[in-house]
Amino acid sequence: MESVIELQHIQKSFKGFQIKDLSINVKKGFVTGFIGGNGAGKSTTIKMIMNLLQQDSGTISIFGKSYKKHEKEIKERIGFVYDENIFYENITLKDMKRIIKPAYKNWDDKAFQQYIEQFELPLNKNMKTFSKGMKMKASLAIALAHHAELIIMDEPTSGLDPIFRRELLNILHELMQDEEKTIFFSTHITTDLDRIADYITFIHQGEHIFTKEFYKIEEDYAVVKGTLDLLDRETEQEFVSIRKTNSGFEALANEKHRIKTIFGDTVVVEKPTLEDIMYYTKKGW
Repeated sequence: MESVIELQHIQKSFKGFQIKDLSINVKKGFVTGFIGGNGAGKSTTIKMIMNLLQQDSGTISIFGKSYKKHEKEIKERIGFVYDENIFYENITLKDMKRIIKPAYKNWDDKAFQQYIEQFELPLNKNMKTFSKGMKMKASLAIALAHHAELIIMDEPTSGLDPIFRRELLNILHELMQDEEKTIFFSTHITTDLDRIADYITFIHQGEHIFTKEFYKIEEDYAVVKGTLDLLDRETEQEFVSIRKTNSGFEALANEKHRIKTIFGDTVVVEKPTLEDIMYYTKKGW
């Protein structure tokens, strides 16, 4: 299966933080949700994918090409939807289009107009009057107007109201009917991914924990609840981490099939959320 983004053995060090030997592949034609707690390294990774930040070592390939030789070609094929405002505040969206359009040989005025109407965006108002949701829609309209093959979104739903978040996810769902497009979607609002993600890539403290198909997470992981007398040094090794209370324990297992073999019907086994997996992984480190 073709990979659109390939990171191999990426290292990046800052004071007090490090991306450690990070290798991830993002498959063409799918939505990959990129998760991790605040400070896990998601934005740093995306900046390296966008060539806004240089890795200390390792290789990055986008569409099978390197930025060193093909930066302009790569950037023309990417639509970047960013959490923070990337627009000039004192110009209109119409002016913004005029500035951005020449950078993309595949710019499509008709498509841009279609998305402006669909998103109900004013062309002739200053960008500083736009709400956060409107700015997000404007970013998306620009990304789609040049027929981007890869759409990279860094926390696009952060700070948005639930109605617009749902609207945005519906737009992305419709977009993915075109199997040539790929979305890499970084978020800490993991419930947004339940509706659209095909794959989940999880990093924690700068390290890659897993990349799995969404349905495989449910097959592999489980929240397990039981009484404290079931735990000993050996059985505790079966869990990523455990939370003990006076009435029993709750734990995360990443080999669900083993739990039934070891504990039988003495425990309750539940489907974990992505939040559960992030929470227990953090506790286990």
